[in-house]
Formats: sequence, C-alpha cells, structure tokens
Amino acid sequence: MSLENEENKTPKPESETIENQPINTNIETDESIGTVDTEKFSPPDSLSAEAIEIRESIQKIKAEIGKVIIGQTETIELMIAAMITNGHVLLEGVPGIAKTLMSKLLARCIAADFTRIQFTPDLMPTDIVGTTIFDMKRSEFYFKKGPIFSNVVLIDEINRAPAKTQAALMEVMEEEQVTIDGETYKMPPPFFVVATQNPVEQEGTYKLPEAQLDRFMFKLIAVYPDVNEEEAMLKRFSTDFYGEHESHVVPVIDAATLVRYRKTVEAVFIKDELLRYIAEIVSHTRNNSDLYLGASPRASINIMKASKALALLAGRGFVTPDDIKRAAYPVLNHRLILSYEREIEGVSVKEIVEGLLRKVEVPR
Repeated sequence: MSLENEENKTPKPESETIENQPINTNIETDESIGTVDTEKFSPPDSLSAEAIEIRESIQKIKAEIGKVIIGQTETIELMIAAMITNGHVLLEGVPGIAKTLMSKLLARCIAADFTRIQFTPDLMPTDIVGTTIFDMKRSEFYFKKGPIFSNVVLIDEINRAPAKTQAALMEVMEEEQVTIDGETYKMPPPFFVVATQNPVEQEGTYKLPEAQLDRFMFKLIAVYPDVNEEEAMLKRFSTDFYGEHESHVVPVIDAATLVRYRKTVEAVFIKDELLRYIAEIVSHTRNNSDLYLGASPRASINIMKASKALALLAGRGFVTPDDIKRAAYPVLNHRLILSYEREIEGVSVKEIVEGLLRKVEVPR
C-alpha cells in the first residue's frame, strides 16, 4: 500500500476571464422530439449571478487541467458536476489514458487536503479508515485516523482490493463518517471520492458489489484521444518528459467556496414536470424485459442533483430536459444489469438508456 498526501495552497486571483465553451451531450436524442422551449422551465427569480460565477470558476478549473490534459472534455465536466453536488465518481478506462492524472489535477484545482490510496489485494479496512492504538506513555487508547480523512480522496485501482476492504468505504461514502469501536468520526467538509479501475485486466482483481457501485453518482468511461488530440499531446510532451506542466496547475477555489457552490446547486430551480420526467425514466428501468436489475431511488435523486449541476455548468439557474438527458447515462450505466438474453445479443446499457429516453415523453 502506498499513501500520497498533498495539500494545495490558496488560489491566486486571476485577471482573465475564460471564454464559455459549448457543452456536449453523452446521449443521442431523437430528432422527432423537436426543440424544447427552455424559457418555460425558468423560474421568475433565477440564480443568474451565482450560476455565472460558478460557470466561470468551472471554466478556470477546466483551463488549469487543460494545461496538462488534452481531450477528455466530457469526462472532466462530469467529474466537476459530481464534485459540486457532493457525489462520488468511478472512473473506468484502459491503462494509460490519464485516469489517475485527471483526478490528481482536479484535486490540485481545489485548495484543500488531498490523499491518494493505492488499493492492493493485501490492503485492510483499518489501512483506510484508521485504527485504535494504545499509548504506552498515557496508558490509554486513541484513534489514529486513516488516509480517508481528507477533502479529496483518490482511490487508485479500487477493484484490486477484496470485498471486505471495499466494504470499509460504504459508510464513509454515503454518510461521510466512520464508526470505530462505537465512536463516530465525521469527515471534514467538503468530501469527494474519485476511484479508478481497469476494465480489461481481470487477474488479481475483485468485482465491486452492487451496493458499493450504487454509492457512486457517476461511472465515467475515459476514452482514447482522437488523432488530432494525440498529436497535440505528443507535441506538448516532446519537451516535457517528466511532467513539469503539472506544477503549473494552481488552485482555483478553496474548500469553503466549494461548500458554498454545493449550497447553490441545491437552490437551482426544477419544475415539477421535470421531476415527474426523472421518475418515469427510472421507473421504466424497473419494468423492462431488457433489464435484470433496474435503478434504485438513489439513481433518481442523483439524476436530479446532476441535472442541477449541469444547469449551473451551462450558466443557468434552472434545469431543462436536456440536462436530465445528459445526466441519465452516467448515473444509470453502473446501476443497470442487462437480462441474460440481451447480454448474449451484445446489447449495451447505453442502447437501453437511449431507448428509454426516446420512449418517455419529454415535458414541453
């Protein structure tokens, strides 16, 4: 087991404002649905000023990460969306596509405590949450906190630890606390977990239980760069073999600002029709012959939270159906289990989710 601790400094003021960038969607939408009037979903008193402030901060964070990472725009935006909604992220991808680096750089953009935990087959639960130790001088026991007690926690290769070690994360990820010997210890706010895993290599790995997967707001798939992105990457690192660009990444916001942003996300307006829309999408996963296991109410709540965060990323203080569509697949893809017949046919979860979004009527 290797532990890496890192504490960032207070962010420096920036004089330049970063230009807004268009937001892409993960799920293809049916053109027959037509355009939706977004003004209908706007409240009389929107959070325009706060939304613009948060969007500018998000753009600055993306620009800092962009000093090192080329591409992965959608993945980075969704990681930020989870961070400002008090969610956690499971980042999956083949080796060598900067999963760990993306997580570390996002942590560097926050002036808060950062801890990295490398999961291994011999890692014990006490190596994560801490343990009670006897002090010989004072003749008493005291609790020594583990590396999980941090603001931003990177769990590298989470599927390399056995089930009993993974189970140590269940309480802390859901309730932001750890219970040891009858005593409860709260996590310092804000608390954000990013876990990575490799879907290809199976030797020496352990499948995450469904209860553990359900505690992640998003499961994001890091993809290969295209030819242009890879060429730009080679040019950038042709004179930077040892990653000196990483030292140029500076904090943008501090922990207190992140906590305030999370409160702002709660205040984002969402109409009752859109809440019904979310409920119908999730309900269709539970009554679907293509699926063996549908999504839980926690998935509904996470879609609502994510859609509010995505609205803020777009500079809006209100949710639209497009925000919900964009949040649906990252929230549902690790919660749904295909039926045996569909799995044999090679149908993907993404195809099922796209079908659900086409089937459920969009509020107008």
